[in-house]
Amino acid sequence: MSFDLSLEEGQFLVTLARRAVNEYLKTGKRISVSKDVSEKFLQPCGVFVTISTMKNGEKELRGCIGYPYPTTPLAKAVIESAICSATEDPRFCPLSLDELDNVVFEVSVLTPPELIEVKKSSEYPSKIKVGKDGLIVEKGMFKGLLLPQVPVEYEWNEEEFLCQCCIKAYLPPDNWLIENTRIYKFKAIVFEEEKPEGEIRRKALGGK
Repeated sequence: MSFDLSLEEGQFLVTLARRAVNEYLKTGKRISVSKDVSEKFLQPCGVFVTISTMKNGEKELRGCIGYPYPTTPLAKAVIESAICSATEDPRFCPLSLDELDNVVFEVSVLTPPELIEVKKSSEYPSKIKVGKDGLIVEKGMFKGLLLPQVPVEYEWNEEEFLCQCCIKAYLPPDNWLIENTRIYKFKAIVFEEEKPEGEIRRKALGGK
């Protein structure tokens, strides 16, 4: 991965995500990107913001939305993704201001998706690495994306990861074996709060 971020830069992005949601829930306004922000934050990048509720020391998903492709400057993409994760994820009701003290923010900055080329679909599991790669499955109008940290958290192997990504795309789990299904992989740099408004660290994805 040629593009990288320091811990300080990651801390800036996670803080930016929280600040954007806080301001939007209070006033309905979107914060602007500072004019003196680093050039790196003006580069177009794919990014996802994940918001999770902390319950008894465990995280429970509260919202996750983002940009799969590098179409928007990084800082702006973080602001928009954070607000959408908090208020527009169709799986959840909008986040309330009272909940902000009990959620953690996670920012995943993505490399551009790369189409996985195979001679036969049974080769796909050997072309991906749990803990390193995120996946996008596309079939016609259907599309599903899972970040690289997801299969680690659920302890999936490569085949389970492919199946779950198909399910995310509202396709049968074995659709990755069917001709004309396109599968892309990408990598991510992930930063997260250890607790609500707590220390921000770079997340080690691990994997098998």
